[in-house]
Amino acid sequence: MEILKTFGLFVMTALAEIVGCYLPYLWLKQGKSPWLLVPAALSLALFAWLLAQHPTAAGRVYAAYGGVYIGVAILWLWLVDKIEPSRSDWVGAAISLVGMAVIMFWPQGRA
Repeated sequence: MEILKTFGLFVMTALAEIVGCYLPYLWLKQGKSPWLLVPAALSLALFAWLLAQHPTAAGRVYAAYGGVYIGVAILWLWLVDKIEPSRSDWVGAAISLVGMAVIMFWPQGRA
């Protein structure tokens, strides 16, 4: 159950970060309203708060989060940008998720 909770929290964190960066992208690159910066800032604040909800050391959380972020970003590419990910996109995302699992769930010994 802890694995699902951790993974779910990482997915929500990734979505908050991607939305927080995507909205300014729409303003800067596609001429959308600058008012998009308001929900973008709120989304990035949510991102920071969600990242702080993990009970383990910050550096470990940041390292592992990166793996989930990659996977969610590939899904974003497919579902939002409407670009079909390549085989190498999927393989890279899978490798990053394995890395996340090793970092977060491998038994931690003393340094």
